Amino acid sequence: MSENKIPYKIYLSEDEMPHTWYNLRADMKNKPAPLLNPGTLQPMTAQELEGVFCSELVKQELDDQTAYFEIPREIRDFYKMYRPSPLVRAYCLEEKLQTPAHIYYKFEGNNTSGSHKLNSAIAQAYYAKQQGLKGVTTETGAGQWGTALSMACGYLGLDCRVFMVKCSYEQKPFRREVMKVYGSSVTPSPSETTNVGRKILAEFPGTSGSLGCAISEAVETAVSTPGYRYVLGSVLNQVLLHQSVIGLEAKTAMDKYGVKPDVIIGCAGGGSNLGGLIAPFMGEKLRGEADYRFIAVEPASCPSFTRGEYRYDFCDTGKVCPLSKMYTLGSGFMPSSDHAGGLRFHGMSSVLSQLYADGLMEAVSVKQTEVFEAAEYFARVEGILPAPESSHAILAAVNEAKRCRETGEEKTILFGLTGTGYFDLVAYEKFHDGVMSNYVPTDEEIARSLAQLPVVE
Repeated sequence: MSENKIPYKIYLSEDEMPHTWYNLRADMKNKPAPLLNPGTLQPMTAQELEGVFCSELVKQELDDQTAYFEIPREIRDFYKMYRPSPLVRAYCLEEKLQTPAHIYYKFEGNNTSGSHKLNSAIAQAYYAKQQGLKGVTTETGAGQWGTALSMACGYLGLDCRVFMVKCSYEQKPFRREVMKVYGSSVTPSPSETTNVGRKILAEFPGTSGSLGCAISEAVETAVSTPGYRYVLGSVLNQVLLHQSVIGLEAKTAMDKYGVKPDVIIGCAGGGSNLGGLIAPFMGEKLRGEADYRFIAVEPASCPSFTRGEYRYDFCDTGKVCPLSKMYTLGSGFMPSSDHAGGLRFHGMSSVLSQLYADGLMEAVSVKQTEVFEAAEYFARVEGILPAPESSHAILAAVNEAKRCRETGEEKTILFGLTGTGYFDLVAYEKFHDGVMSNYVPTDEEIARSLAQLPVVE
């Protein structure tokens, strides 16, 4: 199909929405390593995991053979409130950059939570409701996940208790108020309300927190409260499974117009949006049906892929969660108060870690001020104010398009625009005022943290 027939925004019909989630692990030759019991260092059993997670989600977490999981009708009906999300041809950005590259982005910010997180939030809340639970607990960084889960729980009538990373709690007051609109309680983490929170505060006085801290508090609250389970917005296999709707829709839309991306780019914190976006494309690569270049973009302040080690580590700072084999900076690593709160996690999804270790994916780290420069440029050109997390992918996409301008290559670039930045205006203000820093941890800091990794034979 000729280029001038490709619209600015490609919308699928409701009938074209995915009816199944795609499980990338089914096509991986080298499967992700299993979660380990922190006490025995043996693979976690379903029975052990069901003390923390919903039963149906445990099945999804452990299944690395089933390629497709049916999406329940109730979840598909909820999806219809904001899905399918648009695939946008960035004609204006291409023109401004004077690049021969064709740039597309999958926009996931067209819902109240402002991000892709709702795709998994409604699924996890649905299975909690089906199990007859009273409520769920969780952590949140920038607040998109906490907002999404609050929306899903409010819709289904479940209680929701959110532990929000302290620096984000203070930087994003309106985000926490939106969670309260939907009936959730929101606690800054680390807090005095849990044993693990008090322990972390004693060890790191005045800390601004991390996702690892908040996870520990949420898990402790879930296992000590009858009728509650813990749910997580990233990292886990089940979350990447639910987020595959992003990539499935993107691929359907591109196939509809005969477009094949050469480069696929996503920001990387725990891995949910990147894993969801690349899933069907990576599946084709693994099956030998097509080839693509995949780029994960992470903050230089929390560079788990580019400076971490591929080791077993705790998923949380309090060391109460299972161990996961992943690229990690160490569960004790305390990232700076970076404004991309959703990327402030010390580790990475075991699925993406295995793909990266196998050389199937690239990773780059970028500095905060460069990210905000790209965010502001994109806002002026494409008219969307992007979230700081998404802006990492924008920066990498712009850099790829500039390289195409220099070489004359006519590549097709696809990136994930995971959310909007309207609750991140404090960060934009600091950028405009010239007080935003580019903190990068030293080799010594990372080495100290990595030295504390558990020894797993």
